[in-house]
Amino acid sequence: MRVAIFCHSLISDWNHGNAHFLRGIATELIARGHDVATYEPADGWSLTHLLADAGPMAITRFYQAFPMLCPHLVDFDRLALEEVLGDVDLVLVHEWNPPALIERIGRHRARGGRYTLLFHDTHHRSLTDAEAMSRINLDAYDGVLAFGDVIRERYVSLGWNRRAWTWHEAADARTFAPPLTPISPERDLIWIGNWGDDERSAELRSHLIEPVRDLELRATVHGVRYPDEALRELEAAGISFGGWIANYDAPAAYARHRMTVHIPRRPYVEALPGIPTIRVFEALACGIPLVSMPWADVEELFTPGFDFLIASDAGDMREKLKTLRDDADLRAAIAAHGIDTIRRRHTCGHRVDELFAILRQLGQDSRQEAVTS
Repeated sequence: MRVAIFCHSLISDWNHGNAHFLRGIATELIARGHDVATYEPADGWSLTHLLADAGPMAITRFYQAFPMLCPHLVDFDRLALEEVLGDVDLVLVHEWNPPALIERIGRHRARGGRYTLLFHDTHHRSLTDAEAMSRINLDAYDGVLAFGDVIRERYVSLGWNRRAWTWHEAADARTFAPPLTPISPERDLIWIGNWGDDERSAELRSHLIEPVRDLELRATVHGVRYPDEALRELEAAGISFGGWIANYDAPAAYARHRMTVHIPRRPYVEALPGIPTIRVFEALACGIPLVSMPWADVEELFTPGFDFLIASDAGDMREKLKTLRDDADLRAAIAAHGIDTIRRRHTCGHRVDELFAILRQLGQDSRQEAVTS
């Protein structure tokens, strides 16, 4: 099967976690014998920031980490769709693409494109900026892949597309796994995530910085978009700030720490029940014990209390972190349960299986599935 994926970036994951999942899906499809071509803007903001922050070596290291992936860096405004879509079987168009490109591809499909065309949404904009989303014409799309039930239901109930399926993100098991040679943790806690705007700044202070300071944990934080004030607060709490980290380096970083935390952005807690960030899948896949702020796992992706611990408030976060720090057996039990859940249910391999089930519903020949597994 020939697949084309249009996305904001596969090369850069600078403030762009969607790249993680798409890399895993593309790699899984290629490993099964399919021909996958990906297209991203040559001047995309994530790639531009990556080059400014980490330099050209970051791109070289991407190709070393993902040798099967060779993204096409293009000018979307000048891209000849007739050439790139002429003989494809499946086209995935991610929601972060420019609306003009999304609609151009739809028009190409409507004019007789013989491929299956799916729109892939992994963002909260369908709820937080519904007016903008409603202006995107998806009439020619065969359906929507939404990363949670609440998003899927929006597309159908608002008439944006008549067919939509829930397609959660997942861990790229080829990248996210415990090290083959066990590493003795050097430090207590790691958090990988971006400070960003004000969507979780208060929670980062109450559920990360303050517990680390109170417990005198040896902690590390990685991410971008940290204002000077936040950097000063990290330093005052004794937290080492490591800046941006490539996602394929995260497993080794997790292995050097005893535990991590999940601090979701406010829209995920308030408007997107059932949708964790991809970092939860990835951390559990690496076998690191996790303590999470409360979020509504209404789709029963995990077993809270076994796959990870839930901290009911800031004080409980401090107590849970203290317990994990002091109880090696509990850390081992939670890590083992979490990684087992990922391997049974939440890898990119599982999501590709789900994708092929959707294609069968749409009438695409199931014989085009895995050539090799």
